[in-house]
Amino acid sequence: MKIATWNINGVKARIDNLRQWLTDSSPDIVCLQEIKSVDENFPRFEIEALGYHVETHGQKGFNGVALLSKIRPDEVVRGLPEGDGDDQSRYIEGVFSVSGGAIRVASIYLPNGNPADDPVKYPYKLRWLERLRTHAANCLALEEPLILAGDYNVIPEPHDCFDPAAWATDALFLPETRAAFRRLETLGLVDAVRTTTDATKLYTFWDYQAGAWQKNNGIRIDHMLLSAEAADRLRSTAIEKHVRAWEKPSDHVPVTALFDFQPA
Repeated sequence: MKIATWNINGVKARIDNLRQWLTDSSPDIVCLQEIKSVDENFPRFEIEALGYHVETHGQKGFNGVALLSKIRPDEVVRGLPEGDGDDQSRYIEGVFSVSGGAIRVASIYLPNGNPADDPVKYPYKLRWLERLRTHAANCLALEEPLILAGDYNVIPEPHDCFDPAAWATDALFLPETRAAFRRLETLGLVDAVRTTTDATKLYTFWDYQAGAWQKNNGIRIDHMLLSAEAADRLRSTAIEKHVRAWEKPSDHVPVTALFDFQPA
């Protein structure tokens, strides 16, 4: 079973790319972020025509997450718990039946947090990360395969960006951000890509400006964090970098992982 995450950066603007990628890559479950669409305007018919079930948690103009899947989820959760009035659409979770049990897959669009000296945006990012940590701990207690996939807006280590000095004061790379990400991992979650490779210059995002794509000035901020039960079934990962070269691309590319799961 192939599971993927992709910040699409506007699903209506990238619908042709999304349809092409779904046809070419044929993932079983897709976690989309930044769909930038309310639920009723999501182009579900184009996606359903390719054999996918669609679940969305949308928001007008920005944010928004979705799950596309070849198998219908048994349960869907929209929104991260303990929101304290948070109305931003950044989390959707589905439970899917597989042979021998179930898997829990979430699509996550973590706040950017910039500018880092903003009295609202950066504290919101850190609070959101802590809420995710609390929810992940509750999910891990179920002792089932858990896959938390999405755009984390976190550069975990210096080798995950082309120039650490250029990102030193950015909310994606501040010590507090990276420490919060590590606290999430210390629950027992592992980074799928780093489980399968220690290669450098592996990026998932290239800015539209300053020729970042052409110069390979990228960062790795799209991650899949796996519970032990999911990591035990992981076979391989891939960053589908070629998609960034398509016409009208997202500034992110899909990250995929192949697991030894079979639909029920």
